[in-house]
Amino acid sequence: MRLQSDNRTLATVYVLTGIGLASAQDAVVKYMSSGYPAYETLLFRCIGSMPVIAYILWKEGRGWSLSTPLWPRVLLRSLILAVAYLAFVLAIAAIPIANAVAIYFTMPFFVAGLAGPLLGERVRFHRWMAIIAGFIGVLIMVRPGVGVFEPAALLALLSAFGYATGQMLGRPLSQKVAPIVIATWQNFVYATMAIVIWILFSTVDFGTFNHPSLVFLSRPWVWPGAFDTALLLGHGVLAGGAMLLFINAYRLAETNFVAPFEYSAMIWAVGFGLVLFGDFPDLYTWIGAAVVITSGILMILRDRQIDRSLG
Repeated sequence: MRLQSDNRTLATVYVLTGIGLASAQDAVVKYMSSGYPAYETLLFRCIGSMPVIAYILWKEGRGWSLSTPLWPRVLLRSLILAVAYLAFVLAIAAIPIANAVAIYFTMPFFVAGLAGPLLGERVRFHRWMAIIAGFIGVLIMVRPGVGVFEPAALLALLSAFGYATGQMLGRPLSQKVAPIVIATWQNFVYATMAIVIWILFSTVDFGTFNHPSLVFLSRPWVWPGAFDTALLLGHGVLAGGAMLLFINAYRLAETNFVAPFEYSAMIWAVGFGLVLFGDFPDLYTWIGAAVVITSGILMILRDRQIDRSLG
């Protein structure tokens, strides 16, 4: 059964706006990575997103009742996503946002590959071809074995794998647990991880790090001024707003329609990188990103075509 076109139109507006907010959040984190620790930005993100979460809970009449018999699975998914998010922000501390986002776009290929072992789905031939093409695109971007290789690119790849695993775990969960309950658990787990990392690096001397990702991870807590406090809390509001928009976008239209619009993140990433940090992707990044994005979109469109023929 198809959704009405006006729903698709609204879903498009929601997902594009959500991508814009999420990209702005990434830009704030990269900006803060030069003077603040990762755990501090993460903790402020959780605090800043709480008003949005509280609003959704209130609107759905849930109060703060987050109990669910499936809490172990919700907790596991939240932990995986917390590690994936941390890996991504550590990556953008060392490489341009556009590079990290382009590598992150391999996430749909991980989803396609994991659908078999985790969900028992048959992985069709066209998906395997897309997976292979997508990872060729990544190899073009990161160029392992040459002097320009940046290890932080592997953090972006780890992030894509983590988000893909979380999405696979989330598919069956979302049918039994309200999305806002899952999101609230996730926010609390993010905050807990931030506090644990804060305590760890405050009590244990790991020595001095030189790589930007490790410096961002281990830097001591810095009390922000008024402007930076607004930015730190604001990027949490951006994250919460993006979450709300994504939830509604995927409610208003089928996944295969909404998902391709997420590739618009590359436009935002290039724009923010150029304007705020003077970063512009090199030729290899453009070529690799084109291969990854084209493979992903073709895979989604082929899935949609097959679903229509079967349904």
